[in-house]
Amino acid sequence: MRAISLQSGSNGNCIYVETSGARFLVDAGLSMRETVRRLALVGRTLSDIDALLLTHEHTDHSLSVGGISSRYGIPVYVTAATEEALACRGLGAGIASARRFSPGDCLDFGSVRVETVPTPHDSVDGCAFVIEEGGLRLGILTDLGHVFDGLGTVVRSLDAVFLESNYDPGMLVQGKYPAFLKKRITGPGGHISNEESAGLVAAAGRVFSWVCLAHLSGENNTPDAAVEAHRQIAGPRQDIRVAPRDRIGELLEVVKANRF
Repeated sequence: MRAISLQSGSNGNCIYVETSGARFLVDAGLSMRETVRRLALVGRTLSDIDALLLTHEHTDHSLSVGGISSRYGIPVYVTAATEEALACRGLGAGIASARRFSPGDCLDFGSVRVETVPTPHDSVDGCAFVIEEGGLRLGILTDLGHVFDGLGTVVRSLDAVFLESNYDPGMLVQGKYPAFLKKRITGPGGHISNEESAGLVAAAGRVFSWVCLAHLSGENNTPDAAVEAHRQIAGPRQDIRVAPRDRIGELLEVVKANRF
């Protein structure tokens, strides 16, 4: 199993995952043209994609979902409420084939199983995903809202993870965002901080194949601050990577995690 972040952050999110049995896009927050260009950098095309998994309706995750689905005939796995919200935003037109699920459902793609995890992010029906094949489990856990009940159990089950690490609390407090936006970010439907993310990694009781920190704020975080928080809290044994906000990341191989 391999994965690569094509981009991660409030300016657009899209992750490519390939297994021996299926290839996925998780979210479509870049333009179709830019998605095509970035996939080409690693020798992949949208014609290779078997399914597009949509976490929620916010534009930074869904910008080109309709265009990509229509142009390439890719089925979109989406909740009914999210599909309705996309239509209201004018982003769902052109979806070639909507395959509806409810958060908590498991989706089968032959040898590949996708677990859908409901999240309390401030969207209509948000979810995260765990992609499993051959005993390997990759989590795509962003836009989490807060550290909700059961999230730690999910993290402990994984071999590798894209994990939200949105903000540095000190930078957020001292930053230029208005009070209402700071409250939204730190509230139950917002995002999780570097320290909260690192706490999940530290409590997992395993050395992951890798942890790729995702959805970093451009205003209230830096890659160095996020990595340092994880080094201090989760320790030096973890392989910590960062998904860039403005470019394609590394092609990462998922291997089995080691328990402490």
